[in-house]
Amino acid sequence: MVTALFKVVLMGDGSVGKTSLRLTYMGEGFRANYMITIGADFAVKRMELAGGHNVSIQIWDLAGQDHFKSVRSTFYRGSQGALAVYSTVERSSFDNIKNWLEECWKNTGKKIPIVLIGNKIDLRDQFIDNPAMKSMIVTTEEGQALSDYIAKQGTTSSFMETSAKTGVNVEAAFLELAIKILEAGGLA
Repeated sequence: MVTALFKVVLMGDGSVGKTSLRLTYMGEGFRANYMITIGADFAVKRMELAGGHNVSIQIWDLAGQDHFKSVRSTFYRGSQGALAVYSTVERSSFDNIKNWLEECWKNTGKKIPIVLIGNKIDLRDQFIDNPAMKSMIVTTEEGQALSDYIAKQGTTSSFMETSAKTGVNVEAAFLELAIKILEAGGLA
């Protein structure tokens, strides 16, 4: 049986939890201390999809800070899908997703499948009860509306909310992206 290699990027603003999602997905566990990604980080994991398709997911975890923008462009090349990540308790990271999509599509030269991820759902309930923080919260409905907008731009889009800390939907998000890549002809 042939094993396909799917190159994917994890993109989004700094501190939204991209590295934590990758580490949780790789089985390395959640780390509460935040360490900035320099340029990009890299990991590979094998999975079996329905129909007996064996794939290896090559994950490029891109640095989210603006000063790494010029370096990031090279890491997009050859990507077949992307996880666009924002924090459900940091509205500016949500507002910036459209900029990430433009950067991705420009550097890949095409509109690759996207799984939009609202991360840190474990923190959202704490913020709801705090009037000063409530305006920073991004609702599930807003996330779904953005995913619908992405799909209208001419690509495949799915939406999931995750928690890298608790593991909720982390595996499912990567699986969903692999399925979307496969559906888009990823084994061709």
